[in-house]
Amino acid sequence: MKFATWNVNSIRTRVDRVIAFLERSEVDVLAMQEIKCTPEQFPIEPFTAAGYEVAIHGLNQWNGVAIASRLPIVKVQDHFADQPGFGEPKVVEARALGVTLRGENEKETCIWSLYVPNGRELDHPHYAYKLDWLRKLRSDAQSWLAADPKARIAMVGDWNVAPFDEDVWDMSAFDGATHVSEPERQAFFAFAEDGWTEVTRDRVTNYTFWDYQRLRFPKNEGMRIDFVYASPALAPSVSAAQIDRNERKGKGASDHVPVIITLKD
Repeated sequence: MKFATWNVNSIRTRVDRVIAFLERSEVDVLAMQEIKCTPEQFPIEPFTAAGYEVAIHGLNQWNGVAIASRLPIVKVQDHFADQPGFGEPKVVEARALGVTLRGENEKETCIWSLYVPNGRELDHPHYAYKLDWLRKLRSDAQSWLAADPKARIAMVGDWNVAPFDEDVWDMSAFDGATHVSEPERQAFFAFAEDGWTEVTRDRVTNYTFWDYQRLRFPKNEGMRIDFVYASPALAPSVSAAQIDRNERKGKGASDHVPVIITLKD
């Protein structure tokens, strides 16, 4: 089984590139973030034609997550249990989507497509919301493992956190900014304390995001903010990881690139 995560930054704008990636990479499951559309607006026909079933969670032209799968989807969750809201009145945004898949060997694997809040600025309410979002996700993730220590679960997506200094091109450019603050990094690392393993770090080195502004991509001034956390039962099955940097090239590219995981069973 091979799965990938990709912040596509508008699926309606980039559907042709996404389908081409699926056909080229032979990925079985693709978790997408920032689809920027409702289920009714999602361009589902090309996915169906390519042999994928799609679960979609989008409320408007912002945020939104989806998962395309060649494996049977047996369960869909459009938020995690304690997912907090933002704004007044508070709205539980379309930032999390979990699907349970049944493989050929009848093993079930749950994949969560996550679009963690950006945080905006350190003194912005969105930053407090981001930290609360990650705390609540961790609490729910703890409950998943407590209920079934053998559960095969992957939490994948755009975490909007650069855990290490090496994950940004220049730490001085992030002085007083989000993504690299200590509370954000602690919130990210907390999952490892509970037994989750980030399975890309030891297998591949590259950035996963380059801003459209200031020629960031040609200068390779990027960030590594897209990750895959695997449960204790799933992590040993990971045999390879890849960051497809080439997807940032050419016309109509997303500002993120796919992160691909291969499982040996």
